Amino acid sequence: MRPKKMSMAVKDEKKMAVDVAAWAFNIVTSVGIIIVNKALMATYGFSFATTLTGMHFATTTLMTFFLKWLGHIQNSQLPWSERLKFVLFANFSIVGMNVSLMWNSVGFYQIAKLSMIPVSCFLEIVLDNVRYSRDTKLSILLVLLGVAICTVTDVSVNTKGFIAAFIAVWSTALQQYYVHYLQRKYSLGSFNLLGHTAPIQATSLLLLGPLVDYWLTDKRVDAYNYTSLSLFFIVLSCTIAIGTNLSQFICIGRFTAVTFQVLGHMKTILVLILGFLFFGKEGLNLHVIFGMGIAIVGMIWYGNASSQPGGKERVPPPTIVKPEKHNLLVPTELDEKV
Repeated sequence: MRPKKMSMAVKDEKKMAVDVAAWAFNIVTSVGIIIVNKALMATYGFSFATTLTGMHFATTTLMTFFLKWLGHIQNSQLPWSERLKFVLFANFSIVGMNVSLMWNSVGFYQIAKLSMIPVSCFLEIVLDNVRYSRDTKLSILLVLLGVAICTVTDVSVNTKGFIAAFIAVWSTALQQYYVHYLQRKYSLGSFNLLGHTAPIQATSLLLLGPLVDYWLTDKRVDAYNYTSLSLFFIVLSCTIAIGTNLSQFICIGRFTAVTFQVLGHMKTILVLILGFLFFGKEGLNLHVIFGMGIAIVGMIWYGNASSQPGGKERVPPPTIVKPEKHNLLVPTELDEKV
């Protein structure tokens, strides 16, 4: 018994180490790409977010082709209907988020982003029959409260802004749910799923991106004044995006969309802190620090509560046992006992 317990303990330690590494990889690449994109857009005026995302997926596609050529990605199957469905959700998410940011106040945009957690919970409850314990639910509410205190300021909304936010939230939640669902259903690794979906996303976003960006900014991406520094930041953004896309698939594949959203708000906290360090401390005040503290406590609580037995688990559907038909002429065991 002792060797078996030791092997289980070693396996748990290895899993925890890989989980921590996956989260660290996602946080570093996500925060890095936010800082780089902020510099690219604010300092160098490259405001073509949708086209830039298309470039990100084109670079990711080249990476998957290269790894496949080296033999690190094995051949796998994913129906075209599933690929197109996933890309549809993903592209609506990207465009919806950009439009929501343009049409809504920053406060309502942040509220919309926070609403992804309850939407993701709803999808898991309805589609996967997942059940949450009371502590898990309360920890999620604490995270939402803390991040809201940090980020939500002025809140104003209009009809078209609300519609854009609604589409953005639901398409993002569905896209993240589908990452976990497709990896589980078709036994796909993160690289495999990226290899199936990234080329379609790159093609569609590079074709539609310039039109969407012109509609949003009234500027043409081909008329932008490309300099050596702006090109350097574009290439750097695309390089970091490979890690961002891969780490997102790894994290959602290992966990779920809800856990990814909850712990993902740690990136919001880090971005705020880095913003204060690099871009001035005028926004740093007591209520922001208070909100950060609440959010971090909620994240730690969620990690502990969801890992407990019954904290967050998929409830199997009830099995219906059909009664066997017995020949009326042959007595059953019950008949014999009676």
